[in-house]
Amino acid sequence: MKAIVQDTFGPPDVLRLEEVDPPEVGADDVLVRVHAASVNPADWHAMRGSPWFARPMFGLLKPKQRTPGVDLAGVVESVGENVMHLQPGDEIFGARSGSLAELVCGGKNFVPKPAALSFEQAGSVAIAGCTALQALRDKAGLEPGQRVLVNGAAGGVGTFAVQIAKSMGALVTGVCSTRNVELVRSLGADEVVDYTAEDFTRSGERYDVIVDLVGNRSTADLRQALTPNGTAVLIGGNGKLHELLAPLVLGRFGSQRFVSFVAKINKDDLTTLGELAEAGTLTPVIDRTYPLEEAAEAIRYLETGHARGKVVVTV
Repeated sequence: MKAIVQDTFGPPDVLRLEEVDPPEVGADDVLVRVHAASVNPADWHAMRGSPWFARPMFGLLKPKQRTPGVDLAGVVESVGENVMHLQPGDEIFGARSGSLAELVCGGKNFVPKPAALSFEQAGSVAIAGCTALQALRDKAGLEPGQRVLVNGAAGGVGTFAVQIAKSMGALVTGVCSTRNVELVRSLGADEVVDYTAEDFTRSGERYDVIVDLVGNRSTADLRQALTPNGTAVLIGGNGKLHELLAPLVLGRFGSQRFVSFVAKINKDDLTTLGELAEAGTLTPVIDRTYPLEEAAEAIRYLETGHARGKVVVTV
């Protein structure tokens, strides 16, 4: 089968398309023919082996995972003898490492694809969707009627966070650049702040929840924009150690909370996201699509930080 591979850390140029052996299907496995996969910041961090303190996870001298990618959507090709919940021909979406390939073998985090979504849309959901859902529901404990601000509302996680927060009954403010104002408003945001013209930390507005996906504001700034009992979920930071450690050091600052986390993909949350999509309350935003042989260019574009929504690789 064809797959994107890398044998050393570095820029997108280290990625290449090769013919490799297809995965073996075990008794508990599901073999999926991939139709679409999306790329995430985690993919380019793993590709470059950065930040340095994450090398034990990525690989010390060379990548542990030779084929990048996690998100995917496709059609079940075959199943192991112990698999009962899926069968050949089923359309699925979910997550499995090595998704930038024609075939992927897994099954732990595969669920039926919503009919309302294309393969490209469904293939963009897993990491960004679960991150947004878990940030709002689990880390912030969002309740109906609360005010939520999403800093980075036009990005991969941000476009999911705006829609999920609205589905939970929140009043949502999205922060983005001028060119993305209408996009964020179309996702259901009650208010949109153009950061090139206005500083949300100086506006006098206060929010019960801030989901920071950019990491460009100081802790002092975020405290100023939070209500006295508000929660800031910090997901941005671009791999800067001091920003990743800030929630551990701060924890609770008075009655305000600062938390950080890495999403854990699981079937229940994927199913929840699928149900939201089927109901029409969640629609993935796709910026660009690239064929498999141009996966390096997809990651190169994602690294610019200017993607609107998700960047998808079609297989």
